[in-house]
Amino acid sequence: MIETYITSRHNPRIKFFRLLHDRKTARREGIVLVEGVRLCNEAFLSGMIPRMLVYVKDRQTLALEWSGRFAFPEDTEMLCVSEDIMEHTFMTVHPQGIAAVIEAPDFSRTLPFSENALYMVSDGISDPGNLGTIIRTADAFHFSAVILSDDTVDPFNEKAIRASMGSCFHVPIVLLDSIGEINLKIKGMGVQLIASRLDGDPIEDVQLSFPAALVVGNEARGVSDELNKMCDLTVKIPMPGAAESLNAASAFAILAYVLDQKRSESL
Repeated sequence: MIETYITSRHNPRIKFFRLLHDRKTARREGIVLVEGVRLCNEAFLSGMIPRMLVYVKDRQTLALEWSGRFAFPEDTEMLCVSEDIMEHTFMTVHPQGIAAVIEAPDFSRTLPFSENALYMVSDGISDPGNLGTIIRTADAFHFSAVILSDDTVDPFNEKAIRASMGSCFHVPIVLLDSIGEINLKIKGMGVQLIASRLDGDPIEDVQLSFPAALVVGNEARGVSDELNKMCDLTVKIPMPGAAESLNAASAFAILAYVLDQKRSESL
């Protein structure tokens, strides 16, 4: 690998980096832009392959250490830039002085299966912060996979990546084209499909069977009628306070904890 020093904002590589903040452009190129020490490290630990690493002089030692520890491909571009260029190029308010362009992870179409599996099904989640937080929570409670409908926001949106704290790189993400395909895959594997609704049964009172999948609906409309009809069970979080509902990510965190507890009790 050859290290290149860049001092001009007008350098073609810098212009290319700025274009990657548009996910349509990044998807077309088959890549994902990752900023910051922790997120880059999580990506490399998960086996993601870097095409480029961009860093300031103070991060040079870390960049070279990573290149050896993670055995970067020989054609990985190592670009050392000025502090001014780093601030100009990347979107975070206080850049950490290092970023990577990695090859986009492949979406699976096959669900990893086990007798006690838990899955999260996204039915059109539109906010990248919500999706990233949900993926991080799914990782924390050892969900087997995150299943996304085709109208769900991109999990490799920069905001989603930051909210997931890198969990998006090591939780299996399965992309299915339609609600019908989701139902066919899940029911074909004998998975109990659960939706959260205000008129459902209190989550702590229901009898669950595993494997199970929890549906999280769109922030505005909730779980679609089509998917609701396919669910085996509807549950709710009892809320004794004045608030009528919870943010999608907050609700998922509570339900994920309870489901994981019930799974442990069933073993």
